Amino acid sequence: MPFDGIVTKCIVSEMNDLLSGGRIDKVFQPENDEIVLLVRSKGQNYRLVASANASNPRLHLTTLQKENPSTPPVFCMLMRKHVAGGRLLDISFHDYERVITLNIESVNELGDLTVKKLVVEIMGKYSNIILLNSENKIIDSVKHVDSDISSVREVMPARIYILPPAQNKELPENIEVDNIFNEENVEGAKHAEGIILNTVKGFSPYTCRDICSAAGVPSKTPLNELNESDKEKIKTALSNYIDKIKSNNFSPCIVYEDKSLLRPIDFYCFEPSKEVFYKSYDLLSTALDQYYLLRDTNERLGQKMGDVLKVVKNGIDRCKKKASMFNEKLREVSDRDKLQLYGELITANIYCIPEGAKSTKVLNYYSENEEYVDIPLNEYKSAQDNAQKYFKQYSKAKSTHLNVTKQQEETLSELEYLQSVLTMLENCSSRLEVDEIRQELIDQGYIRRSLKNGKKKQDKPSSPLEFVSSDGFQILVGKNNKQNDLLTLKTAASNDLWLHTKNIPGSHVIIRTERNSVPDSTLLEAATLAAYHSSAKMSYNVPVDYTTVRNVKKPSGAKPGMVIYENFKTINVTPEEETVIKIINNKNIPGK
Repeated sequence: MPFDGIVTKCIVSEMNDLLSGGRIDKVFQPENDEIVLLVRSKGQNYRLVASANASNPRLHLTTLQKENPSTPPVFCMLMRKHVAGGRLLDISFHDYERVITLNIESVNELGDLTVKKLVVEIMGKYSNIILLNSENKIIDSVKHVDSDISSVREVMPARIYILPPAQNKELPENIEVDNIFNEENVEGAKHAEGIILNTVKGFSPYTCRDICSAAGVPSKTPLNELNESDKEKIKTALSNYIDKIKSNNFSPCIVYEDKSLLRPIDFYCFEPSKEVFYKSYDLLSTALDQYYLLRDTNERLGQKMGDVLKVVKNGIDRCKKKASMFNEKLREVSDRDKLQLYGELITANIYCIPEGAKSTKVLNYYSENEEYVDIPLNEYKSAQDNAQKYFKQYSKAKSTHLNVTKQQEETLSELEYLQSVLTMLENCSSRLEVDEIRQELIDQGYIRRSLKNGKKKQDKPSSPLEFVSSDGFQILVGKNNKQNDLLTLKTAASNDLWLHTKNIPGSHVIIRTERNSVPDSTLLEAATLAAYHSSAKMSYNVPVDYTTVRNVKKPSGAKPGMVIYENFKTINVTPEEETVIKIINNKNIPGK
Protein backbone atom coordinates (compact mmCIF):
# COMPACT_ATOMS: atom_id res chain seq x y z
CA MET A 1 0.00 0.00 0.00
CA PRO A 2 1.18 3.57 -0.39
CA PHE A 3 3.10 5.19 2.47
CA ASP A 4 -0.01 7.20 3.41
CA GLY A 5 -1.06 8.89 6.62
CA ILE A 6 -2.13 5.58 8.18
CA VAL A 7 1.27 3.98 7.54
CA THR A 8 2.91 7.15 8.86
CA LYS A 9 0.90 6.97 12.11
CA CYS A 10 1.76 3.30 12.57
CA ILE A 11 5.49 3.85 11.96
CA VAL A 12 5.68 6.91 14.22
CA SER A 13 3.95 5.00 17.02
CA GLU A 14 6.39 2.08 16.69
CA MET A 15 9.48 4.29 16.49
CA ASN A 16 8.46 6.27 19.56
CA ASP A 17 8.04 3.08 21.57
CA LEU A 18 11.44 1.77 20.54
CA LEU A 19 13.67 4.82 20.04
CA SER A 20 12.46 7.69 22.24
CA GLY A 21 15.24 8.68 24.63
CA GLY A 22 17.83 6.76 22.63
CA ARG A 23 21.31 8.02 21.75
CA ILE A 24 22.35 8.59 18.12
CA ASP A 25 25.77 6.94 17.98
CA LYS A 26 26.55 7.18 14.28
CA VAL A 27 25.26 8.75 11.06
CA PHE A 28 25.76 7.33 7.56
CA GLN A 29 24.64 8.35 4.08
CA PRO A 30 24.99 5.27 1.83
CA GLU A 31 22.92 6.88 -0.97
CA ASN A 32 22.50 10.48 -2.07
CA ASP A 33 18.90 10.43 -0.86
CA GLU A 34 19.23 8.07 2.11
CA ILE A 35 20.33 8.57 5.73
CA VAL A 36 20.98 5.86 8.33
CA LEU A 37 21.06 6.59 12.07
CA LEU A 38 22.54 4.09 14.52
CA VAL A 39 20.51 4.49 17.70
CA ARG A 40 21.20 2.93 21.09
CA SER A 41 17.91 2.72 22.99
CA LYS A 42 16.71 0.70 25.98
CA GLY A 43 19.77 -1.54 25.85
CA GLN A 44 19.36 -2.36 22.14
CA ASN A 45 21.08 -1.13 18.96
CA TYR A 46 18.81 -0.03 16.12
CA ARG A 47 19.51 1.02 12.55
CA LEU A 48 16.98 3.65 11.42
CA VAL A 49 16.82 4.35 7.68
CA ALA A 50 15.22 7.44 6.15
CA SER A 51 14.93 7.51 2.36
CA ALA A 52 13.83 10.32 0.06
CA ASN A 53 14.04 8.10 -3.00
CA ALA A 54 11.35 9.16 -5.46
CA SER A 55 10.17 5.58 -5.99
CA ASN A 56 10.52 4.25 -2.44
CA PRO A 57 10.46 7.07 0.14
CA ARG A 58 10.19 5.67 3.66
CA LEU A 59 11.27 5.60 7.31
CA HIS A 60 11.74 2.36 9.24
CA LEU A 61 14.21 0.18 11.11
CA THR A 62 16.44 -1.99 8.97
CA THR A 63 18.86 -4.89 9.28
CA LEU A 64 20.47 -4.12 5.91
CA GLN A 65 23.99 -2.71 6.09
CA LYS A 66 24.86 -0.96 2.84
CA GLU A 67 28.38 -0.03 1.86
CA ASN A 68 29.09 3.63 2.61
CA PRO A 69 31.09 5.98 0.36
CA SER A 70 34.74 6.43 1.35
CA THR A 71 34.19 10.19 1.53
CA PRO A 72 30.98 11.15 3.37
CA PRO A 73 28.69 13.58 1.49
CA VAL A 74 28.34 17.14 2.80
CA PHE A 75 24.89 16.48 4.28
CA CYS A 76 26.23 13.46 6.17
CA MET A 77 29.07 15.57 7.62
CA LEU A 78 26.57 18.21 8.76
CA MET A 79 24.38 15.54 10.34
CA ARG A 80 27.36 14.16 12.24
CA LYS A 81 28.26 17.64 13.42
CA HIS A 82 24.77 18.52 14.65
CA VAL A 83 23.13 15.27 15.83
CA ALA A 84 25.78 12.55 16.33
CA GLY A 85 25.92 11.84 20.04
CA GLY A 86 22.56 13.53 20.53
CA ARG A 87 19.47 12.15 22.24
CA LEU A 88 16.37 11.33 20.23
CA LEU A 89 13.65 13.02 22.27
CA ASP A 90 10.70 11.78 20.25
CA ILE A 91 9.32 11.21 16.78
CA SER A 92 6.19 13.06 15.72
CA PHE A 93 3.89 13.75 12.81
CA HIS A 94 1.08 16.23 12.38
CA ASP A 95 -2.51 15.63 11.32
CA TYR A 96 -1.84 12.48 9.27
CA GLU A 97 0.45 14.33 6.88
CA ARG A 98 3.34 12.28 5.54
CA VAL A 99 5.88 14.50 7.28
CA ILE A 100 7.79 12.87 10.15
CA THR A 101 9.91 14.92 12.56
CA LEU A 102 12.72 13.51 14.68
CA ASN A 103 13.37 15.89 17.59
CA ILE A 104 17.01 15.53 18.65
CA GLU A 105 18.69 17.12 21.67
CA SER A 106 22.42 17.71 21.20
CA VAL A 107 25.26 19.90 22.45
CA ASN A 108 26.41 22.78 20.23
CA GLU A 109 29.91 24.25 19.85
CA LEU A 110 29.41 26.35 22.99
CA GLY A 111 28.45 23.36 25.07
CA ASP A 112 24.79 24.35 25.28
CA LEU A 113 21.92 21.90 24.82
CA THR A 114 19.95 22.63 21.67
CA VAL A 115 17.16 20.83 19.84
CA LYS A 116 17.58 20.03 16.16
CA LYS A 117 14.87 18.59 13.95
CA LEU A 118 15.32 16.02 11.23
CA VAL A 119 12.28 16.24 8.97
CA VAL A 120 11.48 13.33 6.63
CA GLU A 121 8.95 14.27 3.95
CA ILE A 122 7.47 11.19 2.29
CA MET A 123 5.80 12.55 -0.83
CA GLY A 124 6.86 10.58 -3.90
CA LYS A 125 9.16 12.52 -6.20
CA TYR A 126 8.92 15.52 -3.84
CA SER A 127 10.31 13.52 -0.90
CA ASN A 128 13.12 15.11 1.09
CA ILE A 129 15.19 14.87 4.27
CA ILE A 130 15.74 18.23 5.94
CA LEU A 131 17.82 19.22 8.98
CA LEU A 132 16.50 22.22 10.98
CA ASN A 133 17.90 24.22 13.86
CA SER A 134 15.96 25.16 17.00
CA GLU A 135 14.52 28.21 15.23
CA ASN A 136 13.09 26.12 12.38
CA LYS A 137 15.73 27.38 9.95
CA ILE A 138 17.01 24.93 7.37
CA ILE A 139 20.61 23.86 7.99
CA ASP A 140 20.65 21.66 4.88
CA SER A 141 18.70 18.99 3.01
CA VAL A 142 19.45 16.06 0.72
CA LYS A 143 17.53 17.83 -2.06
CA HIS A 144 17.65 21.58 -2.63
CA VAL A 145 14.51 23.24 -3.97
CA ASP A 146 15.13 26.82 -5.13
CA SER A 147 12.75 29.38 -6.58
CA ASP A 148 13.36 28.09 -10.10
CA ILE A 149 11.94 24.73 -9.06
CA SER A 150 9.17 25.96 -6.75
CA SER A 151 7.95 29.50 -6.30
CA VAL A 152 5.67 28.39 -3.46
CA ARG A 153 8.04 26.57 -1.13
CA GLU A 154 11.82 26.80 -1.22
CA VAL A 155 13.94 24.25 0.61
CA MET A 156 17.37 25.88 0.85
CA PRO A 157 19.92 26.45 3.64
CA ALA A 158 19.11 29.43 5.93
CA ARG A 159 15.47 29.55 4.79
CA ILE A 160 12.67 29.18 7.34
CA TYR A 161 11.14 25.74 7.00
CA ILE A 162 7.55 25.73 5.79
CA LEU A 163 5.37 22.64 5.96
CA PRO A 164 4.00 21.27 2.68
CA PRO A 165 0.42 22.40 1.89
CA ALA A 166 -2.06 20.54 4.10
CA GLN A 167 -5.03 18.51 2.87
CA ASN A 168 -8.37 20.15 3.51
CA LYS A 169 -9.99 17.07 5.01
CA GLU A 170 -11.19 15.77 8.38
CA LEU A 171 -8.93 13.76 10.67
CA PRO A 172 -10.08 10.13 11.06
CA GLU A 173 -10.69 10.73 14.78
CA ASN A 174 -13.01 13.65 14.02
CA ILE A 175 -15.05 12.01 11.29
CA GLU A 176 -18.77 11.66 11.94
CA VAL A 177 -19.33 8.44 10.05
CA ASP A 178 -23.12 8.88 9.91
CA ASN A 179 -22.62 12.11 7.95
CA ILE A 180 -20.17 10.70 5.42
CA PHE A 181 -22.75 10.80 2.62
CA ASN A 182 -23.88 14.38 3.33
CA GLU A 183 -24.15 16.70 0.36
CA GLU A 184 -20.97 18.67 1.17
CA ASN A 185 -18.92 15.44 1.24
CA VAL A 186 -20.45 13.99 -1.91
CA GLU A 187 -19.50 17.03 -4.01
CA GLY A 188 -16.73 16.11 -6.46
CA ALA A 189 -16.87 12.39 -5.71
CA LYS A 190 -17.91 9.98 -8.47
CA HIS A 191 -17.56 6.57 -6.85
CA ALA A 192 -17.91 4.84 -3.51
CA GLU A 193 -14.18 5.08 -2.79
CA GLY A 194 -14.15 8.74 -3.82
CA ILE A 195 -16.49 9.80 -1.02
CA ILE A 196 -14.05 8.41 1.57
CA LEU A 197 -10.99 9.79 -0.22
CA ASN A 198 -12.49 13.28 -0.40
CA THR A 199 -13.49 13.30 3.26
CA VAL A 200 -10.89 11.54 5.41
CA LYS A 201 -7.37 12.87 5.85
CA GLY A 202 -4.44 10.48 5.52
CA PHE A 203 -6.36 7.87 3.52
CA SER A 204 -4.80 6.79 0.21
CA PRO A 205 -6.95 5.46 -2.66
CA TYR A 206 -5.82 1.95 -1.66
CA THR A 207 -7.15 2.42 1.90
CA CYS A 208 -10.48 3.63 0.52
CA ARG A 209 -10.73 0.63 -1.80
CA ASP A 210 -9.89 -1.70 1.09
CA ILE A 211 -12.73 -0.22 3.17
CA CYS A 212 -15.17 -0.71 0.28
CA SER A 213 -13.92 -4.29 -0.12
CA ALA A 214 -14.52 -4.96 3.58
CA ALA A 215 -18.03 -3.56 3.13
CA GLY A 216 -18.68 -5.85 0.17
CA VAL A 217 -19.33 -2.87 -2.11
CA PRO A 218 -17.35 -2.47 -5.37
CA SER A 219 -15.16 0.61 -4.92
CA LYS A 220 -16.00 1.99 -8.38
CA THR A 221 -19.77 1.84 -7.83
CA PRO A 222 -21.17 5.22 -8.97
CA LEU A 223 -22.62 7.23 -6.08
CA ASN A 224 -26.05 7.39 -7.69
CA GLU A 225 -26.17 3.57 -7.74
CA LEU A 226 -25.44 3.15 -4.02
CA ASN A 227 -28.54 2.08 -2.13
CA GLU A 228 -29.11 2.62 1.59
CA SER A 229 -27.86 -0.86 2.40
CA ASP A 230 -24.57 -0.19 0.56
CA LYS A 231 -24.13 3.10 2.39
CA GLU A 232 -24.70 1.48 5.78
CA LYS A 233 -22.16 -1.24 4.97
CA ILE A 234 -19.58 1.37 3.98
CA LYS A 235 -20.27 3.36 7.17
CA THR A 236 -19.79 0.25 9.29
CA ALA A 237 -16.56 -0.74 7.53
CA LEU A 238 -15.23 2.83 7.80
CA SER A 239 -16.11 2.99 11.49
CA ASN A 240 -14.32 -0.31 12.15
CA TYR A 241 -11.27 0.90 10.23
CA ILE A 242 -11.12 4.17 12.17
CA ASP A 243 -11.51 2.33 15.49
CA LYS A 244 -8.44 0.24 14.66
CA ILE A 245 -6.48 3.38 13.81
CA LYS A 246 -7.53 5.21 16.98
CA SER A 247 -6.47 2.30 19.18
CA ASN A 248 -3.27 1.61 17.20
CA ASN A 249 -4.68 -1.88 16.59
CA PHE A 250 -2.51 -2.54 13.56
CA SER A 251 -1.75 -6.01 12.17
CA PRO A 252 1.10 -5.49 9.66
CA CYS A 253 1.72 -8.02 6.92
CA ILE A 254 3.24 -8.58 3.50
CA VAL A 255 1.22 -10.15 0.68
CA TYR A 256 3.25 -12.44 -1.60
CA GLU A 257 2.81 -13.91 -5.06
CA ASP A 258 3.12 -17.51 -3.90
CA LYS A 259 3.91 -19.93 -1.08
CA SER A 260 7.66 -19.29 -1.29
CA LEU A 261 7.12 -15.88 0.38
CA LEU A 262 10.01 -14.58 -1.71
CA ARG A 263 8.19 -12.35 -4.20
CA PRO A 264 6.30 -9.64 -2.30
CA ILE A 265 3.37 -7.83 -3.88
CA ASP A 266 2.88 -5.14 -1.23
CA PHE A 267 2.89 -4.36 2.49
CA TYR A 268 -0.22 -3.54 4.54
CA CYS A 269 -1.12 -2.15 7.97
CA PHE A 270 -3.95 -4.67 8.36
CA GLU A 271 -4.26 -8.33 7.43
CA PRO A 272 -6.16 -8.92 4.17
CA SER A 273 -9.78 -10.02 4.32
CA LYS A 274 -9.52 -12.36 1.31
CA GLU A 275 -7.51 -15.54 0.66
CA VAL A 276 -3.99 -14.52 -0.42
CA PHE A 277 -0.43 -15.55 0.41
CA TYR A 278 0.64 -13.34 3.30
CA LYS A 279 2.86 -13.26 6.37
CA SER A 280 2.11 -11.29 9.53
CA TYR A 281 4.66 -9.23 11.46
CA ASP A 282 4.68 -7.77 14.96
CA LEU A 283 5.95 -4.44 13.62
CA LEU A 284 5.17 -2.61 10.41
CA SER A 285 8.80 -1.50 10.45
CA THR A 286 9.91 -5.14 10.23
CA ALA A 287 7.45 -5.75 7.39
CA LEU A 288 8.73 -2.69 5.52
CA ASP A 289 12.35 -3.77 5.95
CA GLN A 290 11.57 -7.28 4.70
CA TYR A 291 9.47 -5.94 1.83
CA TYR A 292 12.16 -3.60 0.51
CA LEU A 293 14.91 -6.15 1.14
CA LEU A 294 13.06 -8.79 -0.90
CA ARG A 295 12.27 -6.27 -3.62
CA ASP A 296 15.94 -5.39 -3.86
CA THR A 297 16.85 -9.10 -3.86
CA ASN A 298 14.31 -9.80 -6.62
CA GLU A 299 15.63 -6.91 -8.70
CA ARG A 300 19.11 -8.39 -8.37
CA LEU A 301 17.67 -11.84 -9.14
CA GLY A 302 16.05 -10.34 -12.23
CA GLN A 303 19.41 -8.93 -13.29
CA LYS A 304 21.08 -12.30 -12.70
CA MET A 305 18.29 -13.99 -14.62
CA GLY A 306 18.44 -11.47 -17.45
CA ASP A 307 21.14 -13.09 -19.60
CA VAL A 308 19.67 -16.57 -19.09
CA LEU A 309 16.21 -15.29 -19.99
CA LYS A 310 17.65 -13.64 -23.11
CA VAL A 311 19.28 -16.91 -24.22
CA VAL A 312 16.02 -18.83 -23.75
CA LYS A 313 13.82 -16.24 -25.47
CA ASN A 314 16.27 -15.91 -28.37
CA GLY A 315 16.24 -19.70 -28.69
CA ILE A 316 12.44 -19.74 -28.72
CA ASP A 317 12.34 -17.01 -31.38
CA ARG A 318 14.90 -18.91 -33.47
CA CYS A 319 12.89 -22.14 -33.23
CA LYS A 320 9.67 -20.37 -34.19
CA LYS A 321 11.33 -18.84 -37.26
CA LYS A 322 12.78 -22.21 -38.26
CA ALA A 323 9.41 -23.91 -37.75
CA SER A 324 7.74 -21.28 -39.94
CA MET A 325 10.39 -21.73 -42.64
CA PHE A 326 10.01 -25.53 -42.52
CA ASN A 327 6.23 -25.20 -42.78
CA GLU A 328 6.67 -23.13 -45.92
CA LYS A 329 9.04 -25.73 -47.41
CA LEU A 330 6.60 -28.53 -46.58
CA ARG A 331 3.82 -26.55 -48.21
CA GLU A 332 5.94 -26.19 -51.35
CA VAL A 333 6.35 -29.98 -51.66
CA SER A 334 2.84 -30.87 -50.51
CA ASP A 335 1.85 -31.80 -54.11
CA ARG A 336 4.85 -34.13 -54.63
CA ASP A 337 2.59 -37.13 -55.30
CA LYS A 338 1.16 -35.26 -58.26
CA LEU A 339 4.67 -35.09 -59.78
CA GLN A 340 4.99 -38.88 -59.56
CA LEU A 341 1.52 -39.29 -61.05
CA TYR A 342 2.43 -37.04 -64.00
CA GLY A 343 5.57 -39.09 -64.66
CA GLU A 344 3.69 -42.38 -64.57
CA LEU A 345 0.82 -41.14 -66.76
CA ILE A 346 3.25 -39.73 -69.35
CA THR A 347 5.13 -43.06 -69.37
CA ALA A 348 1.86 -45.01 -69.80
CA ASN A 349 0.84 -42.78 -72.73
CA ILE A 350 4.31 -42.14 -74.16
CA TYR A 351 3.42 -43.21 -77.71
CA CYS A 352 0.27 -41.11 -77.77
CA ILE A 353 2.01 -37.82 -77.04
CA PRO A 354 3.11 -35.94 -80.17
CA GLU A 355 6.52 -34.24 -80.31
CA GLY A 356 6.54 -30.52 -79.52
CA ALA A 357 3.33 -30.72 -77.48
CA LYS A 358 3.03 -28.10 -74.73
CA SER A 359 0.60 -30.27 -72.75
CA THR A 360 -1.29 -33.50 -72.94
CA LYS A 361 -4.65 -34.67 -71.65
CA VAL A 362 -4.65 -38.28 -70.50
CA LEU A 363 -6.87 -40.62 -68.52
CA ASN A 364 -5.94 -40.91 -64.84
CA TYR A 365 -6.31 -44.64 -64.37
CA TYR A 366 -5.65 -44.22 -60.61
CA SER A 367 -8.86 -42.23 -60.29
CA GLU A 368 -12.03 -44.09 -59.36
CA ASN A 369 -14.04 -41.65 -61.50
CA GLU A 370 -11.73 -42.12 -64.53
CA GLU A 371 -11.01 -38.41 -64.76
CA TYR A 372 -8.77 -36.86 -67.39
CA VAL A 373 -5.70 -34.91 -66.30
CA ASP A 374 -3.99 -32.02 -68.14
CA ILE A 375 -0.21 -32.39 -67.79
CA PRO A 376 2.08 -29.47 -68.72
CA LEU A 377 5.01 -30.48 -70.98
CA ASN A 378 8.28 -28.94 -72.10
CA GLU A 379 7.77 -28.69 -75.85
CA TYR A 380 11.52 -28.95 -76.49
CA LYS A 381 11.81 -32.29 -74.73
CA SER A 382 10.59 -35.73 -75.67
CA ALA A 383 7.77 -37.44 -73.79
CA GLN A 384 10.34 -39.72 -72.13
CA ASP A 385 12.42 -36.75 -70.98
CA ASN A 386 9.31 -35.01 -69.64
CA ALA A 387 8.45 -38.13 -67.65
CA GLN A 388 12.00 -38.29 -66.24
CA LYS A 389 11.80 -34.60 -65.34
CA TYR A 390 8.68 -35.24 -63.25
CA PHE A 391 10.22 -38.32 -61.61
CA LYS A 392 13.32 -36.31 -60.66
CA GLN A 393 11.17 -33.50 -59.29
CA TYR A 394 9.18 -36.04 -57.30
CA SER A 395 12.33 -37.68 -55.95
CA LYS A 396 13.73 -34.30 -54.90
CA ALA A 397 10.42 -33.23 -53.33
CA LYS A 398 10.11 -36.55 -51.48
CA SER A 399 13.65 -36.23 -50.14
CA THR A 400 12.98 -32.62 -49.13
CA HIS A 401 9.78 -33.66 -47.35
CA LEU A 402 11.56 -36.41 -45.40
CA ASN A 403 14.48 -34.17 -44.40
CA VAL A 404 12.38 -31.13 -43.57
CA THR A 405 9.86 -33.23 -41.62
CA LYS A 406 12.71 -34.59 -39.50
CA GLN A 407 14.13 -31.09 -38.99
CA GLN A 408 10.66 -29.80 -38.16
CA GLU A 409 10.15 -32.50 -35.52
CA GLU A 410 13.55 -31.70 -33.99
CA THR A 411 12.77 -27.98 -34.01
CA LEU A 412 9.35 -28.43 -32.41
CA SER A 413 10.90 -30.70 -29.78
CA GLU A 414 13.53 -28.05 -29.05
CA LEU A 415 10.84 -25.37 -28.94
CA GLU A 416 8.84 -27.43 -26.44
CA TYR A 417 11.96 -27.86 -24.31
CA LEU A 418 12.87 -24.16 -24.36
CA GLN A 419 9.30 -23.17 -23.52
CA SER A 420 9.45 -25.48 -20.51
CA VAL A 421 12.74 -23.84 -19.46
CA LEU A 422 11.10 -20.42 -19.82
CA THR A 423 8.21 -21.50 -17.59
CA MET A 424 10.62 -22.79 -14.93
CA LEU A 425 12.75 -19.66 -15.19
CA GLU A 426 9.75 -17.38 -14.68
CA ASN A 427 8.88 -19.35 -11.53
CA CYS A 428 12.38 -19.02 -10.02
CA SER A 429 12.48 -17.51 -6.55
CA SER A 430 16.14 -17.87 -5.60
CA ARG A 431 19.65 -17.47 -6.99
CA LEU A 432 20.23 -21.22 -6.63
CA GLU A 433 17.26 -22.05 -8.86
CA VAL A 434 18.51 -19.64 -11.55
CA ASP A 435 22.00 -21.15 -11.32
CA GLU A 436 20.59 -24.66 -11.75
CA ILE A 437 18.77 -23.64 -14.93
CA ARG A 438 21.90 -21.83 -16.16
CA GLN A 439 23.91 -25.02 -15.61
CA GLU A 440 21.25 -27.03 -17.46
CA LEU A 441 21.55 -24.67 -20.44
CA ILE A 442 25.35 -24.92 -20.29
CA ASP A 443 25.09 -28.72 -20.35
CA GLN A 444 22.72 -28.51 -23.33
CA GLY A 445 25.07 -26.19 -25.22
CA TYR A 446 22.93 -23.05 -25.15
CA ILE A 447 25.36 -21.12 -22.94
CA ARG A 448 29.12 -21.26 -23.36
CA ARG A 449 30.92 -22.74 -20.39
CA SER A 450 33.16 -20.17 -18.69
CA LEU A 451 36.63 -21.32 -17.67
CA LYS A 452 38.02 -18.04 -16.34
CA ASN A 453 36.98 -18.73 -12.75
CA GLY A 454 38.11 -22.33 -12.71
CA LYS A 455 35.91 -25.13 -11.41
CA LYS A 456 33.04 -23.68 -9.43
CA LYS A 457 32.04 -25.23 -6.14
CA GLN A 458 28.70 -26.97 -6.54
CA ASP A 459 25.85 -25.74 -4.34
CA LYS A 460 23.53 -28.23 -2.70
CA PRO A 461 20.71 -28.87 -5.22
CA SER A 462 17.39 -27.21 -4.54
CA SER A 463 14.51 -29.44 -3.48
CA PRO A 464 11.13 -29.88 -5.19
CA LEU A 465 8.10 -28.16 -3.71
CA GLU A 466 6.24 -30.28 -1.16
CA PHE A 467 2.52 -30.14 -0.42
CA VAL A 468 0.00 -32.22 1.49
CA SER A 469 -3.45 -32.96 0.08
CA SER A 470 -6.63 -32.61 2.13
CA ASP A 471 -6.58 -36.42 2.40
CA GLY A 472 -3.02 -36.49 3.74
CA PHE A 473 -1.17 -37.57 0.57
CA GLN A 474 2.23 -36.02 -0.15
CA ILE A 475 2.43 -34.11 -3.44
CA LEU A 476 5.80 -33.18 -4.99
CA VAL A 477 6.28 -30.54 -7.70
CA GLY A 478 9.49 -30.15 -9.74
CA LYS A 479 10.97 -26.64 -10.06
CA ASN A 480 13.20 -27.20 -13.11
CA ASN A 481 13.74 -29.82 -15.81
CA LYS A 482 16.61 -31.63 -14.10
CA GLN A 483 14.52 -31.76 -10.95
CA ASN A 484 11.58 -33.06 -13.01
CA ASP A 485 13.75 -35.92 -14.29
CA LEU A 486 15.03 -36.75 -10.82
CA LEU A 487 11.54 -36.60 -9.34
CA THR A 488 9.90 -38.80 -11.97
CA LEU A 489 12.69 -41.24 -12.79
CA LYS A 490 14.46 -41.61 -9.43
CA THR A 491 12.39 -40.37 -6.49
CA ALA A 492 8.91 -41.60 -7.40
CA ALA A 493 7.86 -45.22 -6.91
CA SER A 494 6.40 -47.09 -9.88
CA ASN A 495 2.90 -47.06 -8.38
CA ASP A 496 2.93 -43.33 -7.55
CA LEU A 497 0.76 -41.07 -9.70
CA TRP A 498 2.42 -38.76 -12.23
CA LEU A 499 0.68 -35.61 -13.55
CA HIS A 500 1.53 -33.04 -16.22
CA THR A 501 -0.37 -30.43 -18.19
CA LYS A 502 -1.40 -31.79 -21.59
CA ASN A 503 0.86 -30.40 -24.36
CA ILE A 504 1.67 -27.41 -22.14
CA PRO A 505 5.11 -26.65 -20.59
CA GLY A 506 5.08 -27.18 -16.85
CA SER A 507 6.30 -29.09 -13.81
CA HIS A 508 6.18 -32.82 -13.22
CA VAL A 509 3.88 -33.53 -10.27
CA ILE A 510 3.99 -36.70 -8.18
CA ILE A 511 1.39 -38.04 -5.73
CA ARG A 512 3.10 -40.41 -3.28
CA THR A 513 0.47 -43.14 -3.02
CA GLU A 514 2.25 -45.54 -0.63
CA ARG A 515 0.25 -48.20 -2.55
CA ASN A 516 -3.04 -46.65 -1.42
CA SER A 517 -5.96 -45.66 -3.63
CA VAL A 518 -5.89 -41.94 -4.40
CA PRO A 519 -9.17 -40.09 -3.65
CA ASP A 520 -10.64 -37.80 -6.31
CA SER A 521 -10.10 -34.78 -4.04
CA THR A 522 -6.34 -35.43 -3.88
CA LEU A 523 -6.20 -36.00 -7.64
CA LEU A 524 -8.00 -32.70 -8.21
CA GLU A 525 -5.63 -30.85 -5.87
CA ALA A 526 -2.52 -32.32 -7.54
CA ALA A 527 -3.91 -31.48 -10.99
CA THR A 528 -4.56 -27.92 -9.82
CA LEU A 529 -0.93 -27.65 -8.68
CA ALA A 530 0.24 -29.02 -12.04
CA ALA A 531 -1.79 -26.38 -13.87
CA TYR A 532 -0.64 -23.63 -11.49
CA HIS A 533 3.03 -24.54 -12.04
CA SER A 534 2.73 -24.40 -15.82
CA SER A 535 2.57 -21.75 -18.53
CA ALA A 536 -1.24 -22.06 -18.35
CA LYS A 537 -1.52 -20.89 -14.73
CA MET A 538 -3.73 -17.97 -15.79
CA SER A 539 -6.02 -20.10 -17.99
CA TYR A 540 -9.34 -21.86 -17.48
CA ASN A 541 -10.14 -25.57 -17.89
CA VAL A 542 -6.50 -26.59 -18.21
CA PRO A 543 -6.16 -30.25 -19.31
CA VAL A 544 -3.89 -32.29 -17.03
CA ASP A 545 -2.86 -35.86 -17.91
CA TYR A 546 -2.22 -38.40 -15.16
CA THR A 547 -0.97 -41.98 -15.05
CA THR A 548 1.15 -44.22 -12.85
CA VAL A 549 4.90 -43.57 -12.90
CA ARG A 550 5.53 -47.00 -14.47
CA ASN A 551 3.86 -45.68 -17.64
CA VAL A 552 6.30 -42.76 -17.95
CA LYS A 553 9.51 -43.27 -19.95
CA LYS A 554 12.37 -41.05 -21.05
CA PRO A 555 13.46 -41.64 -24.67
CA SER A 556 17.17 -42.07 -25.30
CA GLY A 557 18.80 -38.72 -26.02
CA ALA A 558 15.77 -36.69 -24.89
CA LYS A 559 16.41 -33.30 -23.33
CA PRO A 560 15.95 -32.74 -19.57
CA GLY A 561 12.32 -32.91 -18.49
CA MET A 562 11.18 -34.52 -21.75
CA VAL A 563 9.31 -37.82 -21.32
CA ILE A 564 6.69 -39.93 -23.07
CA TYR A 565 3.80 -41.66 -21.35
CA GLU A 566 0.88 -43.99 -22.10
CA ASN A 567 -2.32 -45.38 -20.53
CA PHE A 568 -3.23 -41.97 -19.17
CA LYS A 569 -6.42 -40.14 -18.30
CA THR A 570 -7.13 -36.42 -18.45
CA ILE A 571 -8.74 -34.09 -15.93
CA ASN A 572 -9.61 -30.44 -16.56
CA VAL A 573 -8.94 -27.89 -13.80
CA THR A 574 -8.85 -24.12 -13.33
CA PRO A 575 -5.88 -23.11 -11.13
CA GLU A 576 -7.60 -20.36 -9.16
CA GLU A 577 -5.31 -18.71 -6.63
CA GLU A 578 -7.69 -19.19 -3.70
CA THR A 579 -7.83 -22.94 -4.39
CA VAL A 580 -4.03 -23.14 -4.55
CA ILE A 581 -3.72 -21.22 -1.27
CA LYS A 582 -6.04 -23.69 0.47
CA ILE A 583 -3.90 -26.59 -0.76
CA ILE A 584 -0.73 -24.84 0.39
CA ASN A 585 -2.19 -24.08 3.81
CA ASN A 586 -3.27 -27.69 4.36
CA LYS A 587 -1.73 -28.98 7.59
CA ASN A 588 -2.55 -32.69 7.25
CA ILE A 589 0.29 -35.10 7.95
CA PRO A 590 1.51 -36.83 4.75
CA GLY A 591 1.14 -40.56 4.43
CA LYS A 592 -1.74 -42.98 4.90
